[in-house]
Amino acid sequence: MWWTYAIGFVAQGFFSARILVQWILSERAHRVVSPAAFWICSIAGSYLLFIYGWLRDDFSILLGQAVSYYIYLWNLNAKGIWRRIPLVVRALLVLTPVAAAVGIGHHAAHFFETFLRNEEVPFGLLLFGSAGQLVFSLRFVYQWFYSYRRHESSLPAGFWLMSLVGSGMIILYGAVRLDPVLVLGQAVGFVAYIRNLLLGKKRPAHETTQTDL
Repeated sequence: MWWTYAIGFVAQGFFSARILVQWILSERAHRVVSPAAFWICSIAGSYLLFIYGWLRDDFSILLGQAVSYYIYLWNLNAKGIWRRIPLVVRALLVLTPVAAAVGIGHHAAHFFETFLRNEEVPFGLLLFGSAGQLVFSLRFVYQWFYSYRRHESSLPAGFWLMSLVGSGMIILYGAVRLDPVLVLGQAVGFVAYIRNLLLGKKRPAHETTQTDL
């Protein structure tokens, strides 16, 4: 239905906005930065894309969001944003994925039939799409590990390299599925990923971080 795609496009709009804001601020600073707006847009987009994946019966989208969701929250906390969010909203953000996981656990058989045996998505294609989402999401695991060791939120070169690989796989998956949300959403970031890699090479690794903008 049209409103399902509307949710997906709004979610991708947040993801595109985070890349554009990060890119613009990085160009101004002449180095790779990790602005608070990047993480605010990330959690908003992830929340909506999780809903979109559920409505589309697309396991690969759900998997991708499950990996990175709480890392977005960690970065919001590292930026000092989390404490300024109303308590009710914080509780909603933290508990919604947990509630979804509990619901899936209570209806595991139905979940397996609906998501993993979706007749519209061949199993091989599902594996490829899930692998793309996994690579794209694991970039945030890498980002978290890198940032945690340095006690600040940053976006290292490896993050952008994994972004390029994962995004390319998701675009191919979306093209086969004829899913405009995935294709258009991922295509926006390609130039920014490459540009951030180039900006990162211009300065030593310890100069590629930024606390807050």
